[in-house]
Amino acid sequence: MDALLGYGWLVLLAALVIVVLVKSAVVVPNQSAYVVERLGKFHKVLYAGFHLLVPFVDVVAYRRSLKEQVLDVPKQTCITRDNVTVDIDGVLYLQVITPEKSAYGISDYEWGAIQLAQTSLRSVIGTLVLDKTFEERTRINQEVVEALDSATAPWGVKVLRYEIRDITPPRNVMEAMEKQMRAEREKRAAIALSEGDMQSRINLAEGQKQAAIAQSEGQKQALINQADGEAAQIRKVAEATAEALDIVGRELGGDAVAAAQLRVAEAWIAEFGRLAQKGNSLIIPTNLADAAGMVAAVTKIIKPHEGLGALAAKEGATQADGTPQATPGAESGAGARA
Repeated sequence: MDALLGYGWLVLLAALVIVVLVKSAVVVPNQSAYVVERLGKFHKVLYAGFHLLVPFVDVVAYRRSLKEQVLDVPKQTCITRDNVTVDIDGVLYLQVITPEKSAYGISDYEWGAIQLAQTSLRSVIGTLVLDKTFEERTRINQEVVEALDSATAPWGVKVLRYEIRDITPPRNVMEAMEKQMRAEREKRAAIALSEGDMQSRINLAEGQKQAAIAQSEGQKQALINQADGEAAQIRKVAEATAEALDIVGRELGGDAVAAAQLRVAEAWIAEFGRLAQKGNSLIIPTNLADAAGMVAAVTKIIKPHEGLGALAAKEGATQADGTPQATPGAESGAGARA
């Protein structure tokens, strides 16, 4: 009997030792923190590792994860500055920095952070018009984070970022926005088409202008070249005619007027012959019916000048009293002119 009693005490003692070990030995996982209370009062924070507590005196009251936590912010209805209701939901990222503050600063820091995110989002959306809510997502996220960070600091929680997940305006507003975007796209397309047509017309006009300038420059140069050629031809013909008249004049005794008369007679005969070939009916003076009368009429406008023979006579002998002596060539020329 005594043996059984002693065996019972040993079993009880072993069970007591096991309970004490369970109560006193604590292993904290990595990226976790345990808040320990001693007799109902905050004592210390246990981080990752093995720890021993005082049995029946120290108690692990709160367990906190030090990892970054992702909280889903439920969809809520917000009113913009232009009185349009939109449904917005988002995602909140936060992290426990001070475990004891998160345990004693607020009863549920996750629920509190979600409520703060919703109220802050409503305040920010109320300052924006509908169009800006789609364009200013980054600004909205930053303002919500700033408001939450200052409010959750006493809780030992750090708000890292907030992201808007979806913005849903009413159906009629969506239809109006789609019509507006469609009209804007059509407007941009029409502007681009008109600008392209304008540039095309400008380029075409500029090309026609350059072509006209180049063509006019070419015509100008052609006319200049033609005029230079005609002038050169006239000079050559005049030089040849002058040389021929000079040769004829020398053969006629130095009388240039006689040579001109001969040239006029040749020209008259040739032109008169062409007129006769064409069968034209002309009214001409009676003295122009023969070559002699024509030559006599034309030579009236020719101013007589001293030919080569006259110049030679002038350089000849003079009279004894110093007056020029008339030469037979000059007399014959005068008789011919008479």
